[in-house]
Amino acid sequence: MTTHQTTAVLIPCLNEEQTIGKVVSDFRKELPDAQIYVYDNASDDHTSQIAAAAGAIVRLAPERGKGNVLRRMLRDIDADRYVLVDGDDTYPAEDVHVLLSTLDEGWDMVVGDRLSSTYFTENKRPFHNVGNRLVRSAINRTFHTHIHDVMSGYRVFNNLFAKSYAVMSNGFEIETEMTIFAMDRKLRVTESPVQYRDRPEGSTSKLSTFSDGLRVLNLIFRLVYENRPLPFFGTLGAAIGGVGLGLAIWVCVEFAQTGVVRRFPLLIGSTMLMIIGVIAFFTGLVLTVFANKDRTQFAFETQVYIAASQYHPSVSRTYTMNTQLDAQGYSGSHNATSTSNA
Repeated sequence: MTTHQTTAVLIPCLNEEQTIGKVVSDFRKELPDAQIYVYDNASDDHTSQIAAAAGAIVRLAPERGKGNVLRRMLRDIDADRYVLVDGDDTYPAEDVHVLLSTLDEGWDMVVGDRLSSTYFTENKRPFHNVGNRLVRSAINRTFHTHIHDVMSGYRVFNNLFAKSYAVMSNGFEIETEMTIFAMDRKLRVTESPVQYRDRPEGSTSKLSTFSDGLRVLNLIFRLVYENRPLPFFGTLGAAIGGVGLGLAIWVCVEFAQTGVVRRFPLLIGSTMLMIIGVIAFFTGLVLTVFANKDRTQFAFETQVYIAASQYHPSVSRTYTMNTQLDAQGYSGSHNATSTSNA
C-alpha cells in the first residue's frame, strides 16, 4: 500500500515582482497538489502581493540572505519532498517531474544540472561561467566526486535531508554548502539535466560576481579544513616543515664545510618550522578522528530515521526535527553520481 507524498515548493525571493507571478503559476500548473511557499526576503517592491495573488503561501523573512531564508524554510515547513527553485524564472517548471521521479527512485537529493544543458549559452555573465567551473573543479578534486553543477539553485530533496541539514551559510553560497554537506555525509545524491534560460529583460540579478564569489571560496576553504582536516593540515604541515628542513640542511651543509654555525638564528628558526609542521600534521590526525566520529553518528541517526519512517512516519518527522536542532555545529555535502562512495 503506497501513501500519498506531500510536496512543498520553496521559493526564496528578493525583489522579483517581474517574474514571481509566472514562477508560482507555472509550478501550480505542474504540481497542482503541492504547497507553494514564497518567502519574501524584505523586498522593496510588490513581490509578496503578486505571489499571493498567484496562489502562493507568502511568508516574510526579514533577515537578508538566501541562506538565512532557507534555514527558516526548512525549520517551518514539513513535507515528504521539497522542491527548491529561484524566483527569477530561469528554471522551467516542467523539468520538476523528472527531478521528482528521480528522487522517488531512492535518492536523498537530485540536483538540476544546468551546466550540461543551456547554461553557458544562455548566461550572459562570463565571470559567473568561470566561477562555476572553478568551484566545480575545486570541490570535485577535494571530495573525489564528479558532480557537474555544484551551485544549481534548482534541486529537490527528501525529508531526511531537509531535517538533518543544519544551514550554516547566510547568502548565495548556500547551494555549495548543501552539495558539500551531502557529499561529506555520504547521502545519495544524483543530477538530472535541466534547461536554463537567462533572466528576462529588466530583471536584475542579486548575485554579486566578486563578493559572492569570495564568499563561496571562503566557504569551500572552511569546509575543507572542517571535513578533510588531515589532507588540509597535513599539506600545510608538510609545506611548513619542508621549508624548515630545507633551511636546516643549508645550515648543516655550511657547518660541514666551515666547521662553524654562522647562522645560528636561522638554525633555530628552521627547527621551529619543522616542529610547527609536525604539530600541524598531528592536529589533522586528531581532527580527523572527531570528523569520522561525527560522520558515524550521522550515519547511525540516518538509520534510525529510516527504521522509524517504515513503521511510524510521524515519529521520523519529530526525530529529524530534533536532529537538525542538535546539528547546528556542522556544515558539509555528497555526490550522487558517485554514490558508490557511500
